[in-house]
Amino acid sequence: MNRDELAQKCRLVRKHIINMLNAACSGHPGGSLSCVEILVSLYFGHMKHNPKEPSWDERDIFLLSKGHACPAQYAVLAECGYFETSELMSLRKLGSRLQGHPSGDQTPPGIEMSSGSLGQGLSAAVGCALGIKIRKQPRRVYCLMSDGEQQEGSTWEAAMAAGHFKLDNICAILDNNNLQIDGEVEEIMGIQPIADKYRAFKWEVIQIDGHDVNAILAALKQAQKTKLRPTIIIAKTIKGKGVSFMENVVDWHGKSPSREAADKALEELK
Repeated sequence: MNRDELAQKCRLVRKHIINMLNAACSGHPGGSLSCVEILVSLYFGHMKHNPKEPSWDERDIFLLSKGHACPAQYAVLAECGYFETSELMSLRKLGSRLQGHPSGDQTPPGIEMSSGSLGQGLSAAVGCALGIKIRKQPRRVYCLMSDGEQQEGSTWEAAMAAGHFKLDNICAILDNNNLQIDGEVEEIMGIQPIADKYRAFKWEVIQIDGHDVNAILAALKQAQKTKLRPTIIIAKTIKGKGVSFMENVVDWHGKSPSREAADKALEELK
């Protein structure tokens, strides 16, 4: 896809997110909207994956550590063809495969693991990457993290292990929107200087605009060429991106839009 096609796909994914959360009457719009360009760039422009064969042995692995943003991943997977887009409206409904956080025992195709307890995704990514290295497979592992979970000690244990074992087949992506459920990250428990911290743990660090698909794709290619060290892409994003009244507003971390708010958001996303 070219840049215009990717941008159009991002708008469509954002519409899905708004409609899903309105129908569910619960969920997390802010962090779902902030990572749309990252997910669209990965699935439509970079990763090796096959919707017709989700368990393909040569696929790259994607782990959504910030599991509360699963509406964005569900929407992208549906647009890729892993399942019908009509299923998106079952989000958070009783008996649905599309739970509010990905559930390992009843996930749709394309979901690799349960997530939602923040700070665990990078550890799982390290395990996957080590296994791939042992098998000498030409596969990569991608892990999307929130900036709030950089406050978790488990994240830094995983970061230390990845640097120690020179896991150049890991690319972590930090959705750096600087808001978490209780307010601004730097007020709750500051994580800066986050780039210097990862460099100290022997990581390659790339800093980009997380809503620029060209910058995201270039960073992913750069990470793929990096040898003997893991890479983290620190993507500066806006929570609630694409919907003016949700952007940078912490109240939209975990509040679903009413019908009126959803209609207003969809009008902006035309």
